[in-house]
Amino acid sequence: CEAVTHGFVLWPIGQFIADRGLDHFEPSMNAMIELTQRFSSEFAVRPFLEHHPEATFDRLRTLCLDPNPHVRRWCSEGVRPRLPWGKRLSALVDDPSPIFPILERLKDDPELYVRRSVANNLNDISKDHPARVLATCRRWSDGASEERKWLIKHALRTLIKQGHPEALALIGYDDPQRLQASLRIQPRTIEVGESVRLELELVTTSARPQKLLVDYVVHFVRADGTAGPKVFKWTTTTLAGRKKLELAKNHPMRKTTIRALYAGKHRVEVQVNGHRVTEAFFVLRT
Repeated sequence: CEAVTHGFVLWPIGQFIADRGLDHFEPSMNAMIELTQRFSSEFAVRPFLEHHPEATFDRLRTLCLDPNPHVRRWCSEGVRPRLPWGKRLSALVDDPSPIFPILERLKDDPELYVRRSVANNLNDISKDHPARVLATCRRWSDGASEERKWLIKHALRTLIKQGHPEALALIGYDDPQRLQASLRIQPRTIEVGESVRLELELVTTSARPQKLLVDYVVHFVRADGTAGPKVFKWTTTTLAGRKKLELAKNHPMRKTTIRALYAGKHRVEVQVNGHRVTEAFFVLRT
């Protein structure tokens, strides 16, 4: 019964289709359509995109109109160039053009489940072709519903985190106007496991209020003495005209499974709407 076979027990079926189905295109596609309604076919379809790209994309474009949301999501999720845990599709990393007609058809899908996949797909593409993703999101912004605005913001999240000015402008954060910033870090020297306190002051002489997206960038000292930046979210706020805003935040310097810490002078920059506006330093001892 379907309840018994639901879930990961169906994984081998997808692997069998990927391994043995390339010479049997039609039955393989039909099998993946059934499988994706019960588990997932996003990994199984990737060899077909490599070996039968035109036929596979033709079928997926048609299936964007399928009444089943799992099938519609598969049309986007299966063609993601950088699908997590999936084989990277080098041809689509180099040229994502075949993907865009699918995303166009699904951008206003009634299911958030499907729209999230569209956003994730665009986010993948933005890592290699930011200009194409920005152009698409700019066009989609005209007359956008609240649902599409959410999709655009989610699609641009990597560019937003990088502080890309055009990406930030698309979600309502323009270049800061007449903004002065100062950052203070206390204490100036800490041990691993302790925290620093970041105290930020923002002052504007502009008369109009400004939406601000405030991040900070820690330049972590590496083992070889060089530094690598990591962006952290601080806050989103509105700064009234000719006003001052004071913000404070504690940043812990603890070892994690993904980041080792090394002694040395660490630089911290503040980024407002994608622009680096001030910096300060602290020393880490190990």
